[in-house]
Amino acid sequence: MRNTPPSLMLFAAGFGTRMAPLTDSRPKPLIEVAGKAMLDHALDIARAAGITRIVVNVHYLGEQIIAHLEGSGVMISDERGAILETGGGLRKALALLGDGPVLTMNTDAIWRGPNVISQLLAAWEPARMDALLAVVPPENTLGHRGTGDFTLDDGGRITRGAGYVYTGAQILNPAGIETISEEAFSLNLLWDRMISAGRAYGSGYQGRWCDVGRPESIELAETMLRGGA
Repeated sequence: MRNTPPSLMLFAAGFGTRMAPLTDSRPKPLIEVAGKAMLDHALDIARAAGITRIVVNVHYLGEQIIAHLEGSGVMISDERGAILETGGGLRKALALLGDGPVLTMNTDAIWRGPNVISQLLAAWEPARMDALLAVVPPENTLGHRGTGDFTLDDGGRITRGAGYVYTGAQILNPAGIETISEEAFSLNLLWDRMISAGRAYGSGYQGRWCDVGRPESIELAETMLRGGA
């Protein structure tokens, strides 16, 4: 098993219903923030961290994402036959990602500050971790609704509860994912196993993070990128 995950999966298969009507005719990852598709913002972070093996999954209006990525070297995990959620999508993409731990990242957030993937790679310790989630304190978020997802103990282990917000970026050891019987399932199933085993950790992100899940969040993200939030 490798120590440093060289592969990244970008989740881009969702319907983006909260982004309607912008997603009536295009997939959410191709909605622009500051003149650039959110998918491209995520790709820029990955490439700046030195990641070259990248897989993007597609479902809703997937042909648009496939066309957008043509010639980029990014591999496509085609889920247009059936949406598989995050867990099923990752399991389907493992043949492209390769063996061992992988990075995963959502495509509906904008970041300002340190490179989150570089931060995760620097903090990853596979001997004691099966998951390392990038989390952020609520006061450093924009566009997010809720009280947080996880608490961290003094050693960095996570448990579920109001506190830090999960940013959508992580390193994950997918071992055991093949034992889940459902075709479509959330990665929460794997996280719960890892939390119970004491092998799920959080890495606090020190920059600003904007959840671009609704149309009104686009302006928030653009203001943040300009340094105004």
